Amino acid sequence: MVGQFNRAMLSMARSARGFTQSELAKLAGVTQALISKLESGLTVDPSQETFEAIAKALRVPVGFLLSDER
Repeated sequence: MVGQFNRAMLSMARSARGFTQSELAKLAGVTQALISKLESGLTVDPSQETFEAIAKALRVPVGFLLSDER
């Protein structure tokens, strides 16, 4: 994966879409625990496949989750 995963952008996008962690996890085909770990910083390097699935579920470009912005 190119760039650094930005957990703040994940959390912001999830909230903006009105998804719970469980809802996002189901849409992305991952566990709620993984979403929680990503948002809290316990897991900082999701696989490319996971990263792309989360971006697709959130309907954001992959680059959005790499943004340095908050």
